[in-house]
Amino acid sequence: MSNVIVQLLVIGLVAGVAGGMFGIGGGAIMVPAMVLLLGMDQKFATGTSVAAQILPIGLFAAIVYQRNGNLNPWHALYIAIGLLIGNLFGALIANQPYISSEVMKKLYGVFLFVIGGRYLFFR
Repeated sequence: MSNVIVQLLVIGLVAGVAGGMFGIGGGAIMVPAMVLLLGMDQKFATGTSVAAQILPIGLFAAIVYQRNGNLNPWHALYIAIGLLIGNLFGALIANQPYISSEVMKKLYGVFLFVIGGRYLFFR
């Protein structure tokens, strides 16, 4: 097995554990790992992350949460509808010729910084 395949599998595993524990994975784990560790272009890493999430990756984790009374399927459905539409618009915006990978990296960094600050310093 090639080194890149092993690295991609490890990235997926770490993102899966984080997804199961915190509900994160794609943007917060996989994209930075592919950019920083594998040297992928920001847009290419984002596209790869989105494609990896097409399958029902959270299915087994959702079953565990449902069995423990920690999931509202209706809320999840409404969020999924928003995600479906939001992902389309996000992809259309990100793939405009005037949005470079450097701009994407900076926007992504600001996004993570704001979210991290919110978690650390505000309720």
